[in-house]
Amino acid sequence: MAAFAEYPERAINMVIPYGAGGATDISARNIAAALGEAVGKPLIMANVTGAGGATGSVAVQNAKPDGYTMLFARVGSHSVNPAMKATLPYTLDDFRFVTVYEINPVACAVSPQSGITSMDDLIAKVNEGGVTYSSSGVGSLLHLAAVMVLSEFGVADPLNQTTHIPQKGGGEAATAVLNGTATFLCTNTSAISNFVANQQLVPLMVTTKEPVAGFDVPTAADLGKPALHQLVGWTGIAGPAGLPDDVAAKWGEWMNVAAADQGFLDQMTSLGSVIEVMSPEDANSFIQTQYETFKKLVDDLGMRVEG
Repeated sequence: MAAFAEYPERAINMVIPYGAGGATDISARNIAAALGEAVGKPLIMANVTGAGGATGSVAVQNAKPDGYTMLFARVGSHSVNPAMKATLPYTLDDFRFVTVYEINPVACAVSPQSGITSMDDLIAKVNEGGVTYSSSGVGSLLHLAAVMVLSEFGVADPLNQTTHIPQKGGGEAATAVLNGTATFLCTNTSAISNFVANQQLVPLMVTTKEPVAGFDVPTAADLGKPALHQLVGWTGIAGPAGLPDDVAAKWGEWMNVAAADQGFLDQMTSLGSVIEVMSPEDANSFIQTQYETFKKLVDDLGMRVEG
C-alpha cells in the first residue's frame, strides 16, 4: 500500500456522465470548488455523455483503480439502469462508492385543471381509466417512479391501467402535465419546485419520511407507504472496483468537509436537495437496497428494457 501513501500526488479526473445543466452536472459543479479545496489538488471536471449515463460510467469502470479517475454517479446510472436495462455494459459490482451526498426527494404532481387534489383522487381516476403519465424516457427514474407509486397504492396492473407518455427529458415531462398532455408525473422535487411555487402544478405527495420545503403535502410515511422511501434521486461519487480502502477513506473525509460548505449547502437546498453525506459503507448499502427494490418491481411487472 506504500504506493498510495502520498495520494493524491496530482490532479484527479472527475467524470460527469450526463450533459451540462442536468441534475448531476449542477450538483458536481456546485461542489467542485469546496471539494477541490478539501482535496488540495485540481479536479478536472469532464462531461462524458451518452447512453443514459452509461458511456461516462464505463470510462470510469475501465480506469485504473488508483483514485485518479472518479465518477459523479447518479440514481439513473447506478440504480435505475442496472434494474431496467438488460444490456447494460456494467453492474454495480464494477464500482466502489465512496459516498452518496445528495438526495433528491420525488414528488407526484398534477395540473390545477385536473381537479385532482390528493393521491386518493388520482388512484380513483386511474381505476376509472384514461389516466396518462409523463416521464423523461422509457427506463428512466420518472418512468419507474410513476409505476412504483401506482403499484404501492394498490393499482394491480399499472402498465395497462395507465398510459405512459415518454418525453425527451425531465423538463419536457413537467411541461406535458402543465399543458394537459399527461395527467400526472412523479419526478425530483427540484425539477418542479418553481411550478409548484407558482401554482402551475399541484403536488400530491413526496416519497420521503420528512416533509420537503415548498411542498405542503403528505409524505410517503404520512400515507403509510414506507416502501416509497427508496424512491429518491441521488448523487454520489464512485471509483472503479478495487479502489483501495485508504483512498476510499480519504474521499469520505474530503466529502464531509466539502458538503459542509455554506455556499454549496445554500445553493443545493434552494434547489430542493437534501444534503446528507453517507459513509462508503452506508452509500453501498443504500444503493444496493435501492437497486433490489427497483429490480423486484421491474421483474414483477415485466418492465425490463431488452435493447
